[in-house]
Amino acid sequence: MRFPEVYLWLTDHKQSWPYHIKISYNEAPMELRQLRCLIAVAETQHFGRAAQKLGMLPASFGRHIKLLEERLGGQLLVRTTRHVALTDAGREFVAEARDLVERADQMERIFREGTHGKSRLLRIGAIDSAAAGLMPQLLPKVREDYPEIDVELLEQKTIRLLPRLLSGRLDIAIVRPPESPDTQLEFLPMFSETAVVAMPENHPLAMRETVTIDDLADQPLIVPDRGSRPHSHDLTIKLFLEAGYTARIAQVAEEKQTIVSLVSTGLGLAIVPKWASRLAVGGVNFVELEGPTDNAKRSLALTAVWLKETRHDARDAFLKVLQDNLPELSKTA
Repeated sequence: MRFPEVYLWLTDHKQSWPYHIKISYNEAPMELRQLRCLIAVAETQHFGRAAQKLGMLPASFGRHIKLLEERLGGQLLVRTTRHVALTDAGREFVAEARDLVERADQMERIFREGTHGKSRLLRIGAIDSAAAGLMPQLLPKVREDYPEIDVELLEQKTIRLLPRLLSGRLDIAIVRPPESPDTQLEFLPMFSETAVVAMPENHPLAMRETVTIDDLADQPLIVPDRGSRPHSHDLTIKLFLEAGYTARIAQVAEEKQTIVSLVSTGLGLAIVPKWASRLAVGGVNFVELEGPTDNAKRSLALTAVWLKETRHDARDAFLKVLQDNLPELSKTA
């Protein structure tokens, strides 16, 4: 929001003219989010990856960097079509920015520990697999053992949930394990989901109990977009590469519901987690994929994650129920 300029007129009785003083309120204050954006660029040296790391749209991310440079009145970054680098002044500024952001995060953690340690509200983030497959089984058990806990559930992708944990907007999340785990986060490995193949019900393989990658070698495939769903995308690619084939990609889509709906039209087959068979899409059969490799299973791994060195009674209660029921929950995955 931009405020109007204010003019203050002062009269000097010894002079025949007034003093004209202009006070401008147009300069926007520097924000922590702008500093986080700059730090992310410094770490990734790439605008797209930095925006993804913070769960932001590239256009919005770029605006924050631009506003920060305008506020400071100097250039922090040198941009080319393929590379982003810090200027000398930018490197010095980032060092100070890291210290400021870390202190702000520490203040927030201390406050949350003091005020939310015994909170009844539990804010859980979950990827679509966990939200549709795990939570309907787990949350009734949590309510049975701890009826005083109120749960807020947010369904999002891993790349959007992790920044929310780091900023304190979530208490715990169920995600795919990130390739580069943040040292501020604690991880509890859970289990790997079963891979199945979604195919039109009239497909020649649709009545089989299991299929192999050899059976799918020449089939057109629908795969998730790697930018937003790297684990699900890599699952298909790894399976085909390790079997000596190249995946024949017919279509890229983002949401599982969209992917399964495209399968129903006959556009192609899709390798998806078993929970996707619960989606209400007619004309699709789900056939178990025989013999996925260890690498492929890791692509479908689920892990619980939360912020280290924080107290939260409701979160700890949720973790206890989760760990007590892991063997049973893994059987249905």
